[in-house]
Amino acid sequence: MRYLLLVSHGTFAPGLHSVLDMLAGKREDILSCSLRDGEGADEYVAELEHTIAPVTADDELIVLGDIIGGSPLTNALNTLAAHGLLARTRAFGGMSLPMALTAAFDLQTDDLDALCASMVSEGQAAMREMELELAADEDEEDL
Repeated sequence: MRYLLLVSHGTFAPGLHSVLDMLAGKREDILSCSLRDGEGADEYVAELEHTIAPVTADDELIVLGDIIGGSPLTNALNTLAAHGLLARTRAFGGMSLPMALTAAFDLQTDDLDALCASMVSEGQAAMREMELELAADEDEEDL
């Protein structure tokens, strides 16, 4: 099986997990863990250990973290390495809803490289400024 693991500072990962539950359905192959405010690395790693308990040596993981080099992602990768899972892991920073949705909808695909490329592409495509066209009288009413 392939798992999607979301890790972050604060409540970002569990919040994103909640949105995925709404849009993709509750799934056993989507996991999340966060480093909460005031929590130390040891507490986070203990929670992460519990979160990844279902993952076996035969499984694969896609890890989405909020920030490359941040404590949640770094500690997650160190923990996965300690469990001998790093060779079967693909990790990404800058997670977003488009990336996570793309992963969730095609998580069990046979073409992992294509899925990973699609995740990055969807994440990049979704990040742009919206052009807002306001009528002249709407703009003046706000003054």
